[in-house]
Amino acid sequence: MLENYYRELVCFLNAKLGNRQVAEDVVHDAYVRVLERASDTPIEQPRAFLYRTALNLVIDGHRRNVARQTEPLEVLDSEERFHAPSPQHHFDDSQRLDLLQRALAELPPLCRESFMLRKLEGLSHPQIAERLGISRSLVEKHIVNAMKHCRVRMREWDAH
Repeated sequence: MLENYYRELVCFLNAKLGNRQVAEDVVHDAYVRVLERASDTPIEQPRAFLYRTALNLVIDGHRRNVARQTEPLEVLDSEERFHAPSPQHHFDDSQRLDLLQRALAELPPLCRESFMLRKLEGLSHPQIAERLGISRSLVEKHIVNAMKHCRVRMREWDAH
């Protein structure tokens, strides 16, 4: 159901932001947020909910950028220096990465490849479509389906 709004939302954000790559990234993040929703209550107006989520992400990103620009460099440096993840945190990340790799391995090859090219290599949808010899629309569907699949599998494995 939500996949129907993907291209429309990318065009909308591209017009607002003036950068298609950033618009695609925000839409991906919005889809992930919607798919990660903890509530079991059905979304009554999925299109409006998705748009609101995407716009909130744009606003949050803008606020972070403004805050970052006003912080002195010494603060940023000390934040990074003193942020050492605990060994348990590293173990949890490593475990989650293993689970994510298992979930990705379950996907059909083109679906997995589309997702990896987007998320790891940062290729745009047209670049992925050209490289894989498939339509841009199919690339979008593959990426959304990969995100959904990984989210569902991670939740299942977390429950156990």
